[in-house]
Amino acid sequence: MAVSPTSTTNPSSLFIISFVFLILFFFFVLPTASASLRLPPPAFREAPAFRNAEDCTAGDAVHIAMTLDSNYLRGTMAVVLSVLQHTSCPANIAFHFLAAGADGEPSAAALRAAFPYLIFHVHRFDSGRVRGRISRSIRLALDQPLNYARIYLVDALPRAVRRVIYLDSDVVVVDDIRALWGVDLRGRVVAAPEYCHANFTEYFTEAFWGDPALAKTFKGRRPCYFNTGVMVMDVERWRRGGYTRMVENWMAVQKRKRIYQLGSLPPFLLVLAGEIEAVDHRWNQHGLGGDNVEGRCRDLHPGPVSLLHWSGKGKPWLRLDSRKPCAVDHLWAPYDLYKSSSSSPYLEN
Repeated sequence: MAVSPTSTTNPSSLFIISFVFLILFFFFVLPTASASLRLPPPAFREAPAFRNAEDCTAGDAVHIAMTLDSNYLRGTMAVVLSVLQHTSCPANIAFHFLAAGADGEPSAAALRAAFPYLIFHVHRFDSGRVRGRISRSIRLALDQPLNYARIYLVDALPRAVRRVIYLDSDVVVVDDIRALWGVDLRGRVVAAPEYCHANFTEYFTEAFWGDPALAKTFKGRRPCYFNTGVMVMDVERWRRGGYTRMVENWMAVQKRKRIYQLGSLPPFLLVLAGEIEAVDHRWNQHGLGGDNVEGRCRDLHPGPVSLLHWSGKGKPWLRLDSRKPCAVDHLWAPYDLYKSSSSSPYLEN
């Protein structure tokens, strides 16, 4: 029988039709549309092949560890290129990258394409191990789990690796990294440049210094600020000493009582300040990214330079792309392999 114009559709039928439509939309239409809108991964030029000098000893490896984050991949590429370009034994350099989640494989593929001859390993970092320990800091980037991966670095490295250089992704090396690798730790667990002229008390809150028990933390030590973006680490000594647990313990205190403002740096200072082996300042010309709030331009510190470090809010690739670079950003530009950039000398024809 024909349905009259005044007839109404059964509400249950409308619900079923709507439900089926939603299923089709979410499982077939939306994924296809999202894939078409997804930005392609950044493309990088292939770096030249670097060969060992005649006096290099086969098997005399230098191990360098970094995090692998798609948001900082452009910086990571520049670090790798700078290290290889300035060492006499590039084939002896072995990189270890800590990556979280699904971010590792696309970034690793980009590294393989840009550096076909590079020796590197990607180690999975479990973000869940640290996520619940992170306290909010003054800058969002400092609160990301990968920023804390250096605490767990020794757990990810193979047992055969006994020493490692940790580098942040916003540095460039302009000297032979083997000189830093060869520093004498003299029984210390970490070697890094120290800055004893800095006001050390500013790295901790009044709640810390006002607590008599906490204020005794540095008793018997002469604590100085050091930057954790460039460190030589004795892997075995770190493991034996349980330093990961020590840092975690201070992060737990921070959860209960806010004793510092920055991210992963203060707990390192609480455990190691005054106990590290000092390295020449030339190996960390830090602060080139300005402060952690505004990232204003800064000049180089006086003296020789072996490593430039854009610690702080301002990153050279972002400032160069914005056409508002600082003078020091032009020192980073020659190591930029990003294909849309005109700053690198390794341009495709």
